[in-house]
Amino acid sequence: MPDNSKRDALARQWQLLKTLPSRSAAITASQIANQLAAEGFQVTKRTVERDLVLLSTLFPLDCEEDQKPYRWRWLEGRDAALPGVTIAEALSLTLVEEYLRPLLPRSIWRVLQPRFEAARQKLDATSASNRVGSWVHKVRSVIPTLPLIPPVIDEQVLEALEAALIADRQIKVSYKAGGSEEPKDLILNPLSLIQRGPVTYLVATAFRYSDIRLYAVHRISMAEMNGEPSIRPETYSVDAYIESGAMEFGDGGTIKLAAKVSENLAKALRETAVSADMSLVERPDGWVLTATLADSWQLRWWILSQASDIEVLQPTGLRREIRNVLHETLNQYSLEGQDNSHHE
Repeated sequence: MPDNSKRDALARQWQLLKTLPSRSAAITASQIANQLAAEGFQVTKRTVERDLVLLSTLFPLDCEEDQKPYRWRWLEGRDAALPGVTIAEALSLTLVEEYLRPLLPRSIWRVLQPRFEAARQKLDATSASNRVGSWVHKVRSVIPTLPLIPPVIDEQVLEALEAALIADRQIKVSYKAGGSEEPKDLILNPLSLIQRGPVTYLVATAFRYSDIRLYAVHRISMAEMNGEPSIRPETYSVDAYIESGAMEFGDGGTIKLAAKVSENLAKALRETAVSADMSLVERPDGWVLTATLADSWQLRWWILSQASDIEVLQPTGLRREIRNVLHETLNQYSLEGQDNSHHE
């Protein structure tokens, strides 16, 4: 097995060959060195010149010697396509792999798997000498909520749904709604697949009805295309659907929220606003938040999650709703406290 220095030199020279132009103007050794540096290779102009002389004995490279500094490119008409991935490509593929997984059709994912594996191997092979490649070990993305274990999805069901989406065909499913004892057979017109946290949802209409609904994919136990064209609303757009607040489990309406918030919550909201029109006004007894938000379950969950840091002022219906939930919560804790005292 080659030692690290030989392996690093091979990786650098391979990247150098991919850097050389084939149809555009030739470039100098200094320009090549700068491009290699951008890829994470610490190399001098002199080293690049030695690499070019060596590689020109093995590959159809053209050196324009009629001007100084010399300029290099692939010979006219020769194929400069080389297998493999660059450091930048390997880094990008490795970082986005986990985010692409739930969004790509299984058929496409299987095609890309060798590419992802090649990217990981590229970074592993050059991590000791290439600082750019080590970036993948220095960055992470975490969710700011309690991490939940994704529900198990039947792979055959998911592939059938993806195939139906791609082909714009109806699909027959066996679906068990939340709270139901038995699954029901439905004919769905698939519109979109949306990943919301750990749960994947199918956006679809059922039979010939026009109302758009969400179906949790992990609750589908059987799925097969029936060959019929999917009935798709002419005005449907996945982006417009998300912007409507549907994925926040609302009815598409909005409310003008007014609430008194604590100094700590106001500080957090100044950095991460809840809406484009949000305002925070300081008053003698605290801060007042106003914002136009989707009237949804997600909004209620957020308000309740803030506990004593927020008091809803308007609308009065929402204030009453939150107050009732808090009263029920206090009663539950009161009963629990009584139960605990009996065990002491």
